[in-house]
Amino acid sequence: MNDIVRMETSQRMSRVVKAAGLVFVGGQTSVDQSPDVKIQTAAVLAKIDGFLARAGIDKTRLVSAQVWLADIARDFAGMNEVWDAWVPEGCAPARATVQAQLASPQLLVEIAVVALG
Repeated sequence: MNDIVRMETSQRMSRVVKAAGLVFVGGQTSVDQSPDVKIQTAAVLAKIDGFLARAGIDKTRLVSAQVWLADIARDFAGMNEVWDAWVPEGCAPARATVQAQLASPQLLVEIAVVALG
């Protein structure tokens, strides 16, 4: 249980870290930089699904999520519409959502999750 497994690791960060029975998926953004938060959110959640699968689990194991929106007043409802359809009933993690300046002006949403491994 003391092992740490890192996936897609660079000098700066790992996309996924498995440690102490948890799976940490670092902040994910959309490759599709459409000006539609729903499209970006769906792309981000698909990336998270893929990383969870590589770690041997799925979104029913989520325990925590952090969501950053470039414009919370404009995009909160749209992001939540996609999020609510994605999260399995009864499996909603503890979540925080805030407005933040993201790494690129085209990015509308970034999401990081922690799940039980």
